[in-house]
Amino acid sequence: MAQQTPIEWTDATWNPITGCTKVGPGCDNCYAERFAERWRGVPDHPYEQGFDLRIWPGRLKQPGLWKKPRMIFVNSMSDLFHKDIDRGYIDQVFDAMEAADRHVYQVLTKRSSLMRNYIRGRYDGGKVPSHIWLGVSVEDAAYTSRIDHLKQINSDARFISFEPLLGAVGDLDLGGIAWAIVGGESGPGARPMEKEWATQIHESCDRDGVAFFFKQWGGARPKSGGRLLDGMEWNGFPWDIVPEQVMANLK
Repeated sequence: MAQQTPIEWTDATWNPITGCTKVGPGCDNCYAERFAERWRGVPDHPYEQGFDLRIWPGRLKQPGLWKKPRMIFVNSMSDLFHKDIDRGYIDQVFDAMEAADRHVYQVLTKRSSLMRNYIRGRYDGGKVPSHIWLGVSVEDAAYTSRIDHLKQINSDARFISFEPLLGAVGDLDLGGIAWAIVGGESGPGARPMEKEWATQIHESCDRDGVAFFFKQWGGARPKSGGRLLDGMEWNGFPWDIVPEQVMANLK
């Protein structure tokens, strides 16, 4: 678990799984893959296996050891709902999150139907615990069906990451979504984001009462284009859904 992270919308990362495979254009320039592959073949390095899928059972207890409540991005270096991850191991990850409920966990996936199906089975149609936030990544209009899958989950803490935003997503109905994060791609070969794409999402959020967070324009480096949209920083956060047991320590 990383005690600090440069990701603006979270406090820390926890990776009980690392590695992944590509499922869409948003994966083409994956930052996690680029980082992990630098270490392939280095003996005893955590990424000795590069970006090949790997589970880390020894990391399951880490959230329970972290005493101060915080926002934790789960699997920043993988996808919890990858089809090759055994359901029993996903159960163990959720067991760990449920046990250490002083934290808020941010679970983000591109495999939205698999997440929906798992959540329905685990909670038998009941509501997801309020400290486990579930989100989907959407890069352009071709992948907005992930939002439909997300809405089929019984939770008040649904969020969307439009990052990297690679195209217009259209006039979305964001009713039932708590939070939207928008960002452009960064790193070698970064594809540019048009202002109109971000502005349209902001307008949808404003209309539907969704907290809006503009992360970055992107470019060669994450901070190349800054964080201003229409001359302002947008740091919206859904404080109204933060559980009482963690609220006092997060603000």
